[in-house]
Amino acid sequence: MRQYELVERVKRYNPAANEDLLNRAYVYAMQAHGTQKRASGDPFFAHPLEVAAILTDLHLDDATIIAAVLHDTVEDTEATLEEIRRLFGDEIGALVDGLTKLKRLDLVSKQAAQGENFRKLLLAVAADVRVLLVKLADRLHNMRTLEHMRDDKRRRIAQETLDIYAPLAARMGMQELREELEDLGFRFLEPEIYGTITERLLRLTAKSGRMVEDIEHVLSDKLSARGIEAEVTGRQKRPYSIWAKMERKSLAFEQLSDIFGFRVIVNTLDECYAALGVVHTSWPMVPGRYKDYISTPKQNDYRSIHTTVIGPKSQRVELQIRTRAMDEIAEYGIAAHAHYKDVSGRESEGSIHPKLATESGAYQWLRRTIELLAEGDSPEEFLEHTKLELFQDQVFCFTPKGRLIALPRGATPIDFAYAVHTDVGNTAVGAKINGRMVPLLHELSNGDEVEISRSDGASPPAAWESLVVTGKARSAIRRATRAAVRRQYAGLGRQILERAFERAAKSFSEDKLRGALPRLARATTEDVFAAVGRGEMFSGDVVRAVYPDHRDERRPAGQAPVNGAGRLVRSPDQTMRLTFNGSGEVSPDAIPIRGLAGDLPVTFAPNGGAVPGDRIVGILTPGVGVTVYPIQSAALAAFDNEPERWLDVRWDTEASGSERFPARLSLQSINEPGVFAQIAQVIADHDGNIDNISMKRRTQDFTDITLDLSVWDLQHLNAIIAELRSKRPVSSVQRVNG
Repeated sequence: MRQYELVERVKRYNPAANEDLLNRAYVYAMQAHGTQKRASGDPFFAHPLEVAAILTDLHLDDATIIAAVLHDTVEDTEATLEEIRRLFGDEIGALVDGLTKLKRLDLVSKQAAQGENFRKLLLAVAADVRVLLVKLADRLHNMRTLEHMRDDKRRRIAQETLDIYAPLAARMGMQELREELEDLGFRFLEPEIYGTITERLLRLTAKSGRMVEDIEHVLSDKLSARGIEAEVTGRQKRPYSIWAKMERKSLAFEQLSDIFGFRVIVNTLDECYAALGVVHTSWPMVPGRYKDYISTPKQNDYRSIHTTVIGPKSQRVELQIRTRAMDEIAEYGIAAHAHYKDVSGRESEGSIHPKLATESGAYQWLRRTIELLAEGDSPEEFLEHTKLELFQDQVFCFTPKGRLIALPRGATPIDFAYAVHTDVGNTAVGAKINGRMVPLLHELSNGDEVEISRSDGASPPAAWESLVVTGKARSAIRRATRAAVRRQYAGLGRQILERAFERAAKSFSEDKLRGALPRLARATTEDVFAAVGRGEMFSGDVVRAVYPDHRDERRPAGQAPVNGAGRLVRSPDQTMRLTFNGSGEVSPDAIPIRGLAGDLPVTFAPNGGAVPGDRIVGILTPGVGVTVYPIQSAALAAFDNEPERWLDVRWDTEASGSERFPARLSLQSINEPGVFAQIAQVIADHDGNIDNISMKRRTQDFTDITLDLSVWDLQHLNAIIAELRSKRPVSSVQRVNG
């Protein structure tokens, strides 16, 4: 695209465009990119020009067009952000800065990195959504030229496009851009399926002949006869949309009845309903296929009437009826908001305002999504929650006071409660739908009136997390569960510390503990209690932090002090032994302890075991040996009054060998066929071994499962736990420390 062509494209919709600034940006970017080439062999400068051209079709303002022309300069050339700000102003500089940050964090396939990068993407567009529009246009042009990339990179970028960018464009209401992104991503991910569907569409079009034109003429004539001026156009569904419906509803291509759709564009709101009346009195309506998105718009501001009728020649006809203004928003979404006030405060029309219609539903959804960033979820959880909302269609429900709540299809009263307010969800105990009591897992339908029953003492069960469908509900349930677990650990930690101070004959108070917080590297006393309860901090360390002159004297009978000096080592016969020397220091030769029955054998806690990586403690039983427990084991409370039996031990990480160690897991799963097969497959895939299993049905819907495993170390065990938690039927997984 030539320099004058870019200016002409902008001035067609914005005669007051800053021609000089556009020309300077063109020349600056062209000189900055110089002889750089793309993977296709084309000059690199062609890419930012094509991105700018896409945005001129959306009638965006000068600053956005210029930012598109300059968006790769800071990242890929010698240009600096300071120079951009000096030459083109702070507004354009801020846009280029946001786009440069996004380019540096291009999404990768690993879930954690992808989640973190998506958080950054949304944060970058929070202040100015034009950054997102340029990013979407940038992705669209890259997809149009994707055939020049390596196959692995091509598939990765195509998958990202279907996972993130196409749904995000849909949420911003940019239907045309979304459909092209979906089709391009589908073509590169599934080329054979794409080719098959395209071929069948061509055959169907040839077979249908003038059917589309005939229906257009019949509809136009009927509307004109009633005095309604309307533009009727027919269109064919795109390959990706067809494939998605076939997959979603398990249909064959021949079973699809809405491959051709028709759009009726009228001038006024009243004419929308008048046109609907003409259609419904001319042809029978297909039950269940009528949706009024004018009275209840979608969250991305989409407004239209959808209906399906048995039309001419008994052909099923899908119709969308809307005004021209609604059609513009339906196609261009948030970029279609053209009314704004200029700097002098006058109402104006033309290119989009820099703040881009911040009152639009699409932008409000974006802001609400960004608010989730403050909730402390991990990047993986945030990506999971946001994808749930990106991909789902919606149902519209009402509170008893008439407030409209939009939810993803498949939502439950629990999702509804959290959509109203987090506190409502956390205290929900029952629900009424249209005046009738229903289970909290009941699936909501369009138009339902939902009333939530609450109890102040209630808290959400952890199992709810796997049963709700909205990101907000999952996030809130997960936070509430973590808070409850933290409170339990803190309570346990307080009890442990009170006993530890009592054994040391020292007074215990939170005020004294608060003074020792810097030495314990914790912010609050609650953090200390929770750390002790979880086994992350030894109670003796807390006592010494509060009373630095305190010395803990624990002695096994007839032996020298071994506090902190024990070491688990592997003997030649591959059994584990505890070793130390008389002075309390770890012996480099690993001399075994001598007890009443020779070397002291080491066994592991009978209910849960211990694995390398755990902080551990040994309990000495004369004549028997040492039993090793994880430091967080509740069973250790039985030995609180016998400090002489306690041994501080640690793993010999340098010991060679390939021995597995015992661990126990407690799972709660949904009752459905194949659950145990999924669990066993996860353990097998991670090279774990199941030693024992017990199952008990707790309720009609849930089963408690206890697994005894053999694993290599704590990292190995945590990997198994993480994978089990990712399985949909598994509602919770906890390690048992007996």
